[in-house]
Amino acid sequence: GPDRAAPILGGELQGYRHYKDNWVAFEETLGTLTDLQREGKIRHVGVSNETSWGVMKQLEVAEKNGLARVQSIQNVYNLVSRGFETGLAEIAHQEDVGLLAYSPIGQGALSGKYLGGAKPDGSRGALFGRLDRYETPSADAAIEEYVKIARQFDVDPSALAMQFVTTRSFVTSNIFGVSSMAQLDTIFASLEINWSDELENAIGAVHARYPTPCP
Repeated sequence: GPDRAAPILGGELQGYRHYKDNWVAFEETLGTLTDLQREGKIRHVGVSNETSWGVMKQLEVAEKNGLARVQSIQNVYNLVSRGFETGLAEIAHQEDVGLLAYSPIGQGALSGKYLGGAKPDGSRGALFGRLDRYETPSADAAIEEYVKIARQFDVDPSALAMQFVTTRSFVTSNIFGVSSMAQLDTIFASLEINWSDELENAIGAVHARYPTPCP
């Protein structure tokens, strides 16, 4: 993850703010990781919660100095958090640095179970209350629309959210977590969803009305 105060993790809600902080130079970080790679302690280098500038700068530093190259980006990506598509998606393709997408179901929010302020017993929201990203002013409205699409196409809302991420061309891996076999069954069932043009267009129409409501 960035050592500097990078404008990510919900910072888009306040707009861009530049921080003049002290942080370790990319040359030093990549140099240390390169040493570890040469010692056989790590195989590859990846970044997480990184910006377009951060990824490109590290690729530049690695090439210029013969250091370990960034191979992957682990950032949030889901139906209501699509900031990756601006800048980073092009980098993923052009520079061959694929996305390891985390939170594909929005910490469970895209299942629809938290709509209307609900916090089901045993859920992440009830246990940890870590849902700030998915409690923005237009979050519920967007999620309700995606749940309606899932019902229209007779699929589980969580499976719809999973398959959306899986079918993106810049995604290398879709990172998920489960707390029951039933949830695991839903995850694997998502792979059977036929991602048709009709379904893609329905998703696109909602995105046009609610573009990235949960940065």
